[in-house]
Amino acid sequence: MHEELCSEFFTNRKTFTEIKNFGDTEGENMISDSVKKGIERAPHRSLFKAMGYTDEELSRPLIGVIHAGSEIVPGHIHLDKIAKAVADGVRMAGGTPILMNTIGVCDGISMGHSGMNYSLASRELIADTVETMVMAHGFDAIALVPNCDKIVPGMLMAAARINRPAIFCSGGPMMPGRDSKGNSTNLNDVFEAVGAYVAGKADEAYVCDMENTACPGCGSCAGMFTANSMNCLTEALGMALSGNGTIPAVNAERIRFAKKSGMQLMKILKDQLLPLDIMTEKAFENGLRVDMALGCSTNSVLHLPAIANECDIELSLDLVDKISKSTPNLCRLSPAGVTNIIDLHYAGGVAAVINEINRAGLLNNDVKSVALTTIGEAVADYKITNNEVIKSVDAPYSVEGGIAILRGNLAPNCGVVKQSAVAPEMMQHTGPAVIFECEEDAIKAIYNGDIKKGDVVVIRYEGPAGGPGMREMLSPTSALAGMGLDKEVALITDGRFSGATRGAAIGHVSPEAQAGGPICAVQQGDIIKIDIKKRELTLMIDDEVLLNRLSKIEKRPLKATKGWLSRYSRLVTSADKGAVLK
Repeated sequence: MHEELCSEFFTNRKTFTEIKNFGDTEGENMISDSVKKGIERAPHRSLFKAMGYTDEELSRPLIGVIHAGSEIVPGHIHLDKIAKAVADGVRMAGGTPILMNTIGVCDGISMGHSGMNYSLASRELIADTVETMVMAHGFDAIALVPNCDKIVPGMLMAAARINRPAIFCSGGPMMPGRDSKGNSTNLNDVFEAVGAYVAGKADEAYVCDMENTACPGCGSCAGMFTANSMNCLTEALGMALSGNGTIPAVNAERIRFAKKSGMQLMKILKDQLLPLDIMTEKAFENGLRVDMALGCSTNSVLHLPAIANECDIELSLDLVDKISKSTPNLCRLSPAGVTNIIDLHYAGGVAAVINEINRAGLLNNDVKSVALTTIGEAVADYKITNNEVIKSVDAPYSVEGGIAILRGNLAPNCGVVKQSAVAPEMMQHTGPAVIFECEEDAIKAIYNGDIKKGDVVVIRYEGPAGGPGMREMLSPTSALAGMGLDKEVALITDGRFSGATRGAAIGHVSPEAQAGGPICAVQQGDIIKIDIKKRELTLMIDDEVLLNRLSKIEKRPLKATKGWLSRYSRLVTSADKGAVLK
């Protein structure tokens, strides 16, 4: 029966939920029987015993503990310890934990050069590697230990695809730094310090101070950037216990949380609660609600649809905007404000935000969660303890959510902006286009002082296929902010932005330039009108002129001609579809 189900997995994934008929913690009818039970599995057991596993361990459920630990990502450098704590919890609850790694890119280190082409693409590789390891080795359940940007959604995609009992336990956020004057700092301050230095507003000593203090230790960067956004949204989706997104990486509480998560996974296995039981259409609506309330990174609008796609759910951008318009923004964490994830944690955490949304009647509170309760029951005891960090729904920062979806003749399918991080005076802006064919040229022009007040910087051919990999543009946006131009200059791209970006930075413009989208027809000096309140992004030329320009533009050859990026650029879909592979 097990072999039949495994075969069926590849042709009709939904029938794989029939494995609910398998698995108990007493060692009978487990998926892992396929690699350990019966006389015909003697060679398999021999290989396990070569690694030191005993018959007692092989009689228990085999639990994969998959983490992205490495010595190149600050958010991951401690994940071996977090994963070991999860494994301890699994073992205490009667399972046999087996640890292994997947890859993980540091977006900060890969920023501003060709390395960023690999960041978004790595999400698909991560999903594939997790699927490969779990399916190849017959695990009964999996604990997933991510932390940084693409690892969280990649693992969520894999969990949905595999659909075996699973739980998430992130590595936790970094503490904010303290500069020499005692001011709170994070990585974004270092990027902006470079812009301030170039503009003559700061000296080298200031940049050095930021460099040495902003990132004080392990963990995902301290603001509501992409990594922390996704770790928080994992709670909202019901795939992690409360506290996953905000317990600091350096706190002993994070180790206790990891052990608790491992123990909880064994309960989930016993109940055979599967990811597709949790990540339903209503769960994704909850995820979007929390996204808008928290003011998460615009990257969430790429990742949530991609995760939903693995659940056979279409998450349209119309739904994203509809939920944004009806969800109050309750938090203004960095880069939208001065508070960090640690402040959210001590103000009640993500669970308090979810509970506040529930109080307003905006939550699908009957959705299942890994707590083995409904999401509403899981957060019922969490309250807001600091109204400066988490506003109530009765007195929010704004009546609309943190992200807005723009459309118009420049972006027929979508443009995405983190409106909660836009200065009020830039919610409407009209100015001349300054065109760049890549990020590097834009950064050079910004540093040379070629961008003037009122300009609209357009960076194109940086989309999912054209980039390839839809590079993040934190360097140019931070340069503009550091130079004091973030309230006077807008930036539009078919690439994307870091969660640390602030200002009128509109990304994900779709169709992208590589696909012949209107952004490829914008000419130097064309007037562009941005109206975030009305959700409009307009190139101020006649439709006939635009069509004539588009008819004369020849499609460019793809930049990547070999290796993984060549395959990726040929297979990737547009940003409005989550940039998933065909």
